Amino acid sequence: MAQENIFLFVPNLIGYARIVLGLLSFYLMPVSPWPAVCCYLISALLDAFDGHAARALNQSTKFGAMMDMLTDRCATMCLLVNLSLLYPSYTFLFQLSMCLDISSHWLHLHSSTIKGSASHKTIDLSGNPVLRVYYTNKMVLFVMCAGNELFFCLLYLLHHQQEPADWFYWLLALCGIICVLKSIISLVHLVTASQNMAALDAAEREKSQ
Repeated sequence: MAQENIFLFVPNLIGYARIVLGLLSFYLMPVSPWPAVCCYLISALLDAFDGHAARALNQSTKFGAMMDMLTDRCATMCLLVNLSLLYPSYTFLFQLSMCLDISSHWLHLHSSTIKGSASHKTIDLSGNPVLRVYYTNKMVLFVMCAGNELFFCLLYLLHHQQEPADWFYWLLALCGIICVLKSIISLVHLVTASQNMAALDAAEREKSQ
């Protein structure tokens, strides 16, 4: 029986499309705001489809989970770099957001992988109640992730708009609240993942002794 080619699994092909759309978005950001945002949001939206495809086709892989998480983190980071150029007075806040986002997800994914989970979205239901709701309630997960990304996209568009409509500011404020909540969840992520790693270290040390 021929060995399966993990790189050609449907969820991973969707992942490659997300990467291409993300790179196109970053290339367009200095010159074409609306096409850039469209590419960015389509890439983010496809994040929901690769998970469904992985489960439906029984093609869940650790490579796919890693690529999915890295694509999300790199996309948000690159958008925040662009925002730092547009809003230099808020660069420190954008840097804090990048550090918190990347460190919390990396440590959480690493601890989950060591514990045997196939994805950072698979957590122990006996763990932190905030993360339990965040990862098991699909609507909460979607609203948090979509609102966070939309907030940064709206900030980017705000810089390029002459006189935005009132609804634009209302949406920006709503997404801003979601962004703050998402940052709090990322902080909980970081603390919980740190506790998990420390517990794994303690268990290994106890076993070796």
